[in-house]
Amino acid sequence: MFTGIIEERGILQEIQRSVNCAKITIQAKKVLEEIQLGDSIAVNGICLTVTSFTKDIFTADVMPETWRRCSISQLSKGQLVNLERAMPMNGRFGGHIVSGHIDGIGKIQGMKREENAVLYEILAEEKILRYVIEKGSIAIDGISLTVTNVTDKSFSVSVIPHTVQNTNLKERKKGEFVNLEADCIGKYVSKFLDVTKKEETITENFLMEHGFL
Repeated sequence: MFTGIIEERGILQEIQRSVNCAKITIQAKKVLEEIQLGDSIAVNGICLTVTSFTKDIFTADVMPETWRRCSISQLSKGQLVNLERAMPMNGRFGGHIVSGHIDGIGKIQGMKREENAVLYEILAEEKILRYVIEKGSIAIDGISLTVTNVTDKSFSVSVIPHTVQNTNLKERKKGEFVNLEADCIGKYVSKFLDVTKKEETITENFLMEHGFL
């Protein structure tokens, strides 16, 4: 589990692509402190397993399911990526619950400065937007952000200067793709309500089970 508070920006050193998967090598520093093989690191919000490492680089495999859902295929050598280690049990919970399991990708529709903040508008599919609510949380490239507005095609977030300067948002441009993870609590609640609605259908078996027949 992660919190969406980015620890550092790493540099993509290499990406070895296959048909629907990849192996990536990333230069980093802070997230490699006390690292162990098999540990989890979120790369642009994607929970990846460390398969090898040195004092300043680590590698991770990207499986087909992850490749299909995220924007790793859009990355190139030298790009900055957001990095966060899995949350320790005794750590501070500064953001929101982030699983590192990407729901899909969004597209930066626009950026607009508003005094000391920057407003980002993100185009997203309906399957993601259904879980996005005003003042709710969403992870964009692994960054825990608060939603300021939602439409039927997009949502907006307001980002403070510290977050812009310390994440890859500083280099992002209109038209680029970002990884999106909707609030997991919202997804569970939605699933529960869908199941409940189905179970509420009145059938002969339902009446018998509840003593009406």
